[in-house]
Amino acid sequence: MKIAIIGGGAAGFFGAIHAALENPKADITLYEKTGKLLSKLLISGGGRCNVTNACFENSILVQNYPRGSKELRGSFEQFSTANIVAWFESRGVKLKAEPDGRLFPITDSSETIANCLIDAAGKSGVKIKTHQGINKIVPEENGFEVFFQDGHKKLFDRVLIAAGGGPKLSFFDWLKDLELNIVAPVPSLFTFNIADKSLHEMAGISVQDALISINSSKLQQRGPLLITHWGLSGPAILKLSAWGARELFDKDYKFEIRISWLPELKEDDLRNQVSAVKNENNKKQTGSFSPFGFPGRLWKWMLLKSDIPDETRWADVSNKMINKLVNNLLQMPMKVEGKSTFKEEFVTAGGVSLKDVNLKTMESKKHKGLFFAGEVLDIDGVTGGFNFQAAWTTGYIAGRNMGV
Repeated sequence: MKIAIIGGGAAGFFGAIHAALENPKADITLYEKTGKLLSKLLISGGGRCNVTNACFENSILVQNYPRGSKELRGSFEQFSTANIVAWFESRGVKLKAEPDGRLFPITDSSETIANCLIDAAGKSGVKIKTHQGINKIVPEENGFEVFFQDGHKKLFDRVLIAAGGGPKLSFFDWLKDLELNIVAPVPSLFTFNIADKSLHEMAGISVQDALISINSSKLQQRGPLLITHWGLSGPAILKLSAWGARELFDKDYKFEIRISWLPELKEDDLRNQVSAVKNENNKKQTGSFSPFGFPGRLWKWMLLKSDIPDETRWADVSNKMINKLVNNLLQMPMKVEGKSTFKEEFVTAGGVSLKDVNLKTMESKKHKGLFFAGEVLDIDGVTGGFNFQAAWTTGYIAGRNMGV
């Protein structure tokens, strides 16, 4: 039996390894179109590789996938976070958890993960070929004819497509002979561009708990928020961008948000607290201390936004000023005018429709012997190791079922 694994990323390698383990007599070749294997894995997590997340309850794990959460529930019963941790540790690669749940190799080097995968593939008999781009795959009665970019073609009994996602629908043109339903890709995991120079001057400041809501939408997210030189980032923004990927695409990334810098407080409670601060510090300047735990620079900026000069004494702060300050602390308006890719995490929402795939085996419902794994599928997770977990899980399931 001849098996082609198309794509030298995390899903492709994991699929190839498990196809070989299940079918030791099969002739298995992994094809990568570039000259570099596992390129995305090597740069992920700042070169440390965020392997997965320390979320070991599948019912909670699936909640981190804006696309695919329902479908992955059964898949994670087959292979989940605990399984990938055990798999790497059984091969001498120990992982460590960071406070936010992200899991990295204890070496803090993505090469540790890449070398482990390449070694496991080699030991299981997988042949690896680079610079092997593919133009098309044509289903035949006795398998699949794969046409390579250098002009040659080969017939395979089984094919696993793990070639990743792409930013445009045209990325999937090479699959058109398979007549698959492709969900048009749109960006996911991005930061917000905000054209407010006074905000940019706060770059590097973060708050641990903020609530960001998008106007005229049900979209909102709570969590850490980071101010950047171009706008806003941090887990709350990235999760919001993932859950709102399609809606924000339709808005052409131009929309208004509101930020609650103190989401645990109701308006009346905050108003009472501000009044108490005023009464207890009436001789002090408003900018001389930060009463709600914000960094000093951020507090002075909030005062500025509320038309309160930071040298104003609290005794001279009017009710009108307090009203504006309370409003800004609980629902500060900002205009988003574009997006930026978050570090190296280029993730797309979209790909091969899950309606075309048997998620128990990752086999195509249209073509027996054709399988899918990784970001080529319409599955994407929020930041934190969840996209790699989807790659391990779908690669494992596909590989295990390729001999059936």
